[in-house]
Amino acid sequence: MPALDSSKLQLSVIIVSADSGPSLRDCVRSVLACTMPLEVLLIDNASSDSIPQAIARAHESDPRLKVIYNHANLGFGPAVNRAAAQAHGETLLILNPDCLIDQDALQRLLDVLANEKKVGLVGAVVCDAQGVPDPASFRRDPLIRRALATLFKRSGGVNAKEIPDQLVEAEAISGAVMLMPLRVFELLHGFDETYFLHCEDLDLCRRVRDAGWRVLLAGDVRVLHGKGGSSRHRPVFVSYHKHRGMWRWFRKFDPAARNPLTAAVVWLGIWCRFLLKIPGQWVRMVRR
Repeated sequence: MPALDSSKLQLSVIIVSADSGPSLRDCVRSVLACTMPLEVLLIDNASSDSIPQAIARAHESDPRLKVIYNHANLGFGPAVNRAAAQAHGETLLILNPDCLIDQDALQRLLDVLANEKKVGLVGAVVCDAQGVPDPASFRRDPLIRRALATLFKRSGGVNAKEIPDQLVEAEAISGAVMLMPLRVFELLHGFDETYFLHCEDLDLCRRVRDAGWRVLLAGDVRVLHGKGGSSRHRPVFVSYHKHRGMWRWFRKFDPAARNPLTAAVVWLGIWCRFLLKIPGQWVRMVRR
């Protein structure tokens, strides 16, 4: 295969792995099967399963693939930022290691970015193996007032709307599939690295909108999204960082955080929820 001409690259695909399991092979293979000019930056957060190394060997003759090895688990956002600093494409696709994307889906996302005005982010509907959409594909900012409205069965709660099947504006999309211009990513200084795992996608969506760009969901694009390998064998670790991310997002963006009493109640609620989830997570992990 001829050497990669970085001057003609349309797209840089960033995949972060962290003991992601065998699905990582299929994810990389699905991207490399696409024919548009692209590169794949697989950045590994100190996996112990040797799969990134096996992928590098399997595709050593393909100049489109570059594997970057971190010597520690830096977290999702920091890893993406480091890969983006080495990207040559005009557009970034941030793709979870358990997602499978095909040529048609990828081209549709690129067409949306090219044809719509003032677009900062484009997402797709991520689905499980049965084709059931993940509600996280089409989200709203997780404001405390919305959470309370949902709790008391009032309108306006998070995930209150069904997943659309056409192009729509969104407050937030899933971090599993995020397409955006590299220049926008760079202007926003990438992901906020104070998040380790979870909620950094909500943060980026919010900052894209606050900076005046649109966040769009291509509801007609469906991408298969499996269960994360890291989540399966480290459920408490992942859950801890998810709840930590919730607290970070709340303090950063929710006006309710300005009230010390409200902030204290939210803090208590987040960490009580985390503690209550631990027994069930341990039981499920032992049964596997």
